[in-house]
Amino acid sequence: MPELPDLDVVADALHTSLAGRPVLDVRAPMPLSVRGTPEELASLVGQSLVRVARAGKFLDLELTADRVVVNPMLTGRFQLAGRGEKAPSGVAVELRMGSREGGPPADAAPWTAGAAWLPADDAEAFLRYRDPTQMGKVYLLPANVERVVPGRATGEQGPDALDPNLTLPVWRERIRRHPGELKSLLRNQAFVAGIGNAYSDEILFAARLAPFRKRSTLAPDEVDALYVAMRDTLARSIGLLRQRVPPTFEKQVRDHLAVHGKGDGPCPRCGGKLTQVSAGGFPTGYCRTCQR
Repeated sequence: MPELPDLDVVADALHTSLAGRPVLDVRAPMPLSVRGTPEELASLVGQSLVRVARAGKFLDLELTADRVVVNPMLTGRFQLAGRGEKAPSGVAVELRMGSREGGPPADAAPWTAGAAWLPADDAEAFLRYRDPTQMGKVYLLPANVERVVPGRATGEQGPDALDPNLTLPVWRERIRRHPGELKSLLRNQAFVAGIGNAYSDEILFAARLAPFRKRSTLAPDEVDALYVAMRDTLARSIGLLRQRVPPTFEKQVRDHLAVHGKGDGPCPRCGGKLTQVSAGGFPTGYCRTCQR
């Protein structure tokens, strides 16, 4: 499942590569992935892409008139390709983008400057959303249509995990109002947006907190440690993915994780045996020795 670090890199790369380009053609080989009418999809042609941005675990495409919001969920992935590159299987929606003048947008992320994977400005480029299971969804939001995106309605999405306004005092106040187990809390998008199954394990490992511990048992210093671990873990992962992901966004990088998906291997911190369980259908990795 793409989470905040994955989508942060995708959004930066697609914004730098595609902002300012007109949509020349659009197709939806898997129409069940699209929430909107064929006419609304066709109306994207002729509009230019203004901005690509991440919002929690969603990717937002802002065009000159309309918006497109993608929730990739478990199996959705993105691909940036040039003309002549064969489309892989499982493409749900594809936008063919034309050439642009003036180069990358002024607000392009600095880390993308001069990247080898950037398509030439005078060449066409393709943005493909792949989802073989059609679990994720592409929401068309025309300027004159009111359409609620599930997970984005009022109260359904909390502040972004890396939002500068989510300060430590704000974190302390928000977490005080949310009960339950720590892993479930981190994955609750209404509490904090962007964290899923994998990075919740990593954050709790960094904070030395057990995933099934109740929030109500945390001491004040543990509340603060969880906040620091969240910010540090996500920022560090974004930095690594910037070096390794573009342009193969569809290949999700997870080998840098410390405990998630590591089975019964050794804990990288204490050397003890890691534990992996499936709670509620979601695999959870942690160390019983150094996570309390």
